[in-house]
Amino acid sequence: MNYEFDWSAVWNPSAWLEAIAVTIGYGLATTVAGLVLGLILGLLLVSRIRAARAAVSVFIGIFRCTPALIQIVWFYYAFPMALNINMPAWLAAGCGLTFYMAAFSAEIFRGGIQSIEKGQWNASRSLCLTHWQMMYYVILPQTFRRMTPAIVNQSIIQFKNTSLLSVVAVHDIMFTASALTSETYRPLEVFTFAALIYILLIWPLAAIAHYVERRFDYRSSR
Repeated sequence: MNYEFDWSAVWNPSAWLEAIAVTIGYGLATTVAGLVLGLILGLLLVSRIRAARAAVSVFIGIFRCTPALIQIVWFYYAFPMALNINMPAWLAAGCGLTFYMAAFSAEIFRGGIQSIEKGQWNASRSLCLTHWQMMYYVILPQTFRRMTPAIVNQSIIQFKNTSLLSVVAVHDIMFTASALTSETYRPLEVFTFAALIYILLIWPLAAIAHYVERRFDYRSSR
C-alpha cells in the first residue's frame, strides 16, 4: 500500500483554533458544573433524608448506565418533543455532558466521604458540630485530598467526551475534523491531526493526575 500523506489538507488554522476554544470551553464548563452538582448529589447520598437518597440513586443509575452520546441526543431531540421546548444544540450538549459528569463525580464524593475513619466522625460529634458543620470543617477537607486523583482522572474522561459534541453540530474538534474530511477526502491526515490536538490538551491533565497520586501515596506512607 503506497499511501502518500498530504498534510496540507489539515491547514485551516482559524477553524482549528475555533474548534479548540469550543472544546476547552465545554470541557472546563461541564467539568466544573458537573463537579459542583456531583458534590451536592454526593452529600445527599450520605444524608439522612431517605427520599433524597432514593431520588439521587435513580438519577445516578440513569446517567451512569447510559452512554454520554445517548444523553446528548436525549437532550437535543427527545426532551424538546416531550416538553415542547426548543433546546439549542450548545445547551443540549452542555446538559448531557454536565449530568454525565455529575453522576460519576457524585459516586466519587460519596466514596471519599465514607472513606473517612469513624474516629473523625465521632470526634466531630463530640464537639457538638451540626451535620453540615462537620462536613464543612472536618470531613470534606480530608475527602478532597483523597479524591483528587479520581476527580482529575474523571475530568480527563470528560474532556475526551467533548468529542461527542459533533453529533448535534457543535463546532468542536471532531466536528471540524469531519468537515475538513468532507472537503479534502483525507481522513487519515485530518483525524491524525485531531488526535494530536487531543493529546496536547489532555496529556497535561494526565501528568497532573499522576503527580497528585504520587504525592498522596508519599504522604500516606509517612
